[in-house]
Amino acid sequence: MMPSQTKSVFPRITFGMIVLNGEPFLRYNLRGLYPFAHQIIVVEGAAPAAASVATHDGHSTDDTLRTLREFKEREDPDDKLIIVTAEREGHPNGFWPGEKHEQSQAYARRATGDYLWQVDVDEFYKPDDMRTVLELLRTTPTVTAVSFKMITFWGGFDYITDGWYLRRGAAIYHRLFKWAAGYQYTTHRPPTVVDTAGRNLRAVNWISGERLARKGILLYHYSLLFPRQVVDKCRYYGQAAWARRDKAEQWATENYLLLRNPYRVHNVYDYPSWLERFTASHPPRIEQMREAISSGRIPITMRPTADIEWLLASRRYRAGRLYLQALDYIERWRKP
Repeated sequence: MMPSQTKSVFPRITFGMIVLNGEPFLRYNLRGLYPFAHQIIVVEGAAPAAASVATHDGHSTDDTLRTLREFKEREDPDDKLIIVTAEREGHPNGFWPGEKHEQSQAYARRATGDYLWQVDVDEFYKPDDMRTVLELLRTTPTVTAVSFKMITFWGGFDYITDGWYLRRGAAIYHRLFKWAAGYQYTTHRPPTVVDTAGRNLRAVNWISGERLARKGILLYHYSLLFPRQVVDKCRYYGQAAWARRDKAEQWATENYLLLRNPYRVHNVYDYPSWLERFTASHPPRIEQMREAISSGRIPITMRPTADIEWLLASRRYRAGRLYLQALDYIERWRKP
């Protein structure tokens, strides 16, 4: 059984998650969210562009659905978890129409909390940081939206990627929104909620990701951790019209798996990027998952890291990284 926070201490939070092939993150993410949740609404399944990494009827090819059902049966004493599939929404072929807007709206329609917190299956937070955010919402109920600065893990638990794309705004994720009757989740990219007057909640009383980052509150994003995870993402990105990444699979092979261009390591490969060592602590649920992987209880292929270690030890690479960081500032200063 998962413990819950004392009732009524914090605002009621509805967590909304879209998931396809969410293993091995899923159970650890649910366990991390559960104590803070009023609801956890998980929308499982594929959009049409993800057909190449889904079953013939639009579902995960791994144990995602089984994990959801087992969690519901064994770890949900307060009946917080709601599982939504395309079939349940009237799409008999199992695929969700559109490009994730419909999936986001599926959990938004079911939300009954005071706030709606969007979470991807590979996004984690530290419990103390979540408590700080919820205390902020409790003491400042006029807050309408909260964003988070994220850090992206790459090829292992000890490495992160940074670069021009992330430094120019893409590292800020809009994730938390006030919620009430008549509010609408309008778009998934970027995540946008409007109130009954049609106002974008980030234009009302928004807490920025930079403000929280100065307090040490971050979103820990494990989006580039496992080889299969990255290859599947890139197969999807290569087919999704919105992504405009027709070379995504080539990037996955050449730059993620083989590290041929160490200054194009982020999957948005149009911009310079680089690797850095991560020396801080992970959220507890990630540490539990990491231990389960290292002990063999979770059988998953990790990316070899000898080439990363060699790179990070290279003075030449460090110099190149500093050069790109300085050039980024110059380029942004030059633009009006």
